[in-house]
Order: sequence, then structure tokens, then C-alpha cells
Amino acid sequence: MDLSNFTTLQNLESAFGGESMANRKYLFFANVARQLGFSDLAKLFKETADQETEHAFAHFELLHPELVVKDAASLTEEQKREIISRCLSLAIEGETYEYTTMYPEFAAAAQQDRDNPAAEEFLKQAQESSDHANTFRSAAHRFGLLKFIENYHADRYSEALEVLNGGQAVTRVAGEDPATQKWICRQCSMIYDPVAGDPDSGIAPGTPFAAIPDDWSCPICGATKKTFKPLEEKVAA
Repeated sequence: MDLSNFTTLQNLESAFGGESMANRKYLFFANVARQLGFSDLAKLFKETADQETEHAFAHFELLHPELVVKDAASLTEEQKREIISRCLSLAIEGETYEYTTMYPEFAAAAQQDRDNPAAEEFLKQAQESSDHANTFRSAAHRFGLLKFIENYHADRYSEALEVLNGGQAVTRVAGEDPATQKWICRQCSMIYDPVAGDPDSGIAPGTPFAAIPDDWSCPICGATKKTFKPLEEKVAA
């Protein structure tokens, strides 16, 4: 669908918001009905909530066709990562807006209205949104690291296949410059590159492995710093 029409775009976003809100509202009603002993009504509310979810999904697919997965088996690993990375980016965007703009503004308005319970709730939600955003950022970072790990694995398998077919074994050596020497986790193959550092863990770019605090751990599997060893790289032919 062509979303260059601003009115249609706004209408789809409003429809998605309305259907999403209806889903949560009906689930709330279902919980109330269940607590009061009206099991039939609880079931009705739950069924309707599920239908509203399908409506919301249909609207969201039109808003974000790049996220629609029709045949996962036909996608490459890179395409799969692009899609899930986009999901994480949207999640980070939404949660960041909530804790930096929406909830602080709501809390300020509630305080001005002297509605302390509402203000406290908004501030609490702002903190939770901040936590969610950080979690999504961490997940996005891990997906980025996994890409390099899979490339490393594919490279080693290719070398093994070449040797199996009669080729020569590849000579590998560790680097000599601590500023550029990469280290690899023996547990999960996460590769630490001192040029890039590990900003999400507080390790600035340009930090040699030896300068990393001893309590640093692998951002993928949580292994200790001692689990890493110098990465041996192929000698240029």
C-alpha cells in the first residue's frame, strides 16, 4: 500500500491504536468478569480481544510491510536479522519516546493538577519504559555481535571444507599490536575488537583487551574475561 498519502497513514495509525487499546480493554473486562464469576462473559471478552488483535496486526502490516514474513524458510539469515533488527529499532524508539517525553509530560501535568497518585504512576511507568528501552538496546547489540560470530564460524567451516577436498591448511597467527589484537570467547565465539570496544558495557572504543576491567564479562554468554583468548587470523597470501 502507498503510504505517501498522509491522511491514510494517520488513519492507519489511529486504527492500529484503537484496535490495540480495545484488545487490552477487553482483556481487562475478561479478568473482571472472571473474578466475579461470569465465566461466559469472560470467555466472550477474551474471544473479542483476540479478534481485535488480528485487526490491529492487519493495520500494522500495512504500516510496516518490511516486517511481514510470508515464508520464513525462503529468507536468508541476513534477511531474518534485518527484519528482527527493525523490530528492535521500533521497540527502542517507542520505549524511548515514552520515558523521555510522554510519561514525564504526563507526570508534570498530573503534578500541576495535584493528582499525586497519577503522577507517581506516570513516573513509575517512565522508569519501566527506560528499562525496556535499555533491554531492547542490549538485544540489538547482541544481534550485531552474533553477525560477526556467524561470519567467523562460516569462515572456519569453509576452510575445513577446503582442506577436506585436498586444499592446504590455512596458517593463522595472533596479532602483535595490543591496540588492534582481537580476542575471542572460547565459550560462544564472541569476538572483542579493541577498535570498536564494547560501549554497551562501558568499554570505550580503542580500549585494548588488557585494559578491560577484570570483572567485565562476555556480552553474549556472560563468560568471564579469562575465558577469552587471542584471535588467530589468517595470514595474508
